[in-house]
Amino acid sequence: MSTLNLIAIRDGALAGEGNGNFYSPAKEKAANRGAYSCRWPILRRLRHPIGAVKFKTLLIVSVLCSVILFSPKIGSLMGWNSDDASSVSSPTRGRYTVLINTWKRNSLLKQSVAHYALCRGTDAIHVVWSERDPPSVDLRAYLEKLVLSKSEKAHKPNFRFDINQEDNLNNRFKPIEELRTDAVFSVDDDVIVPCATLDFANTVWQTAPSMMVGFVPRMHWLAEETNGVEYYNYGGWWSVWWTGTYSMVLSKAAFFHRKYLDIYTYKMPTSIRDYVTRERNCEDIAMSLLVANATGAPPIWVKGKIYEIGSSGISSLKSHSHKRNKCLNDFISLYGAVPLVSTNVKAVDARYEWFW
Repeated sequence: MSTLNLIAIRDGALAGEGNGNFYSPAKEKAANRGAYSCRWPILRRLRHPIGAVKFKTLLIVSVLCSVILFSPKIGSLMGWNSDDASSVSSPTRGRYTVLINTWKRNSLLKQSVAHYALCRGTDAIHVVWSERDPPSVDLRAYLEKLVLSKSEKAHKPNFRFDINQEDNLNNRFKPIEELRTDAVFSVDDDVIVPCATLDFANTVWQTAPSMMVGFVPRMHWLAEETNGVEYYNYGGWWSVWWTGTYSMVLSKAAFFHRKYLDIYTYKMPTSIRDYVTRERNCEDIAMSLLVANATGAPPIWVKGKIYEIGSSGISSLKSHSHKRNKCLNDFISLYGAVPLVSTNVKAVDARYEWFW
């Protein structure tokens, strides 16, 4: 298993909360966040009166109590059950499902499927197909044969198309029937992540399965406030590079828990999905906001080289930046607060770092 190392890249400021009447957990968390900010200073103040020896003893006892309380068997007697406890003994634990979003780029799809079939952690490959005409018999047969021939492990990945007749970006987050893994790696058909890098990112995700873990960081910041109304800017890669801060990882190359497929489709406000349908954009921002709202925590950016083998897409359009800003602010107004949490930490594989 790869060694995980978290590196703070630079100091970054948290963005402020927005205003609105739409209830969300993010709004409640934002109001209460300051209540816990002094717990570590209190712990430091306690250490001096009771002495170093007593402090260590108290700390050890506290840790042991926590282990007993949160162990699965004892925890169940206390009325607590982990949502992910069923995955502990799962035969697919440590594996992931590759969810490839494609649209009329069969040549890129073939390259992408061939690559991810090679990765040892791949349990299944699902292709999100959103064209009026279904994939041809020849394409199906070619890709199925490709997966079997490229995979060198005893466990051959399952392969299937998830067919949608409507061209809609929400399709990429539809729940998947008979999904065997908790980990879902969402990726565009023109993005290639080397297998070693992908497997390392999976080990990072396993340590924090409720969070998004990905390779394409983005950020937001408060641009202006007029008459009590806050306006935020959406920052691309160069903004992340300049400030050392990010608050999103895009779903074009990111891990998340399969439960978010259900939440996105059935529990997220329909107004957000309708917005994505109408604008044909920003489903990745919507997913980042959803996960941040559910966890109250930032995503994790994994250091790793990825390759984009395509040359066209929504992001290449001139109006892309303006639309992303508008999406971000429209979504925030629906939440009534800013769910996104900024961070300046990224995960690196310490085996390949000279200094860590």
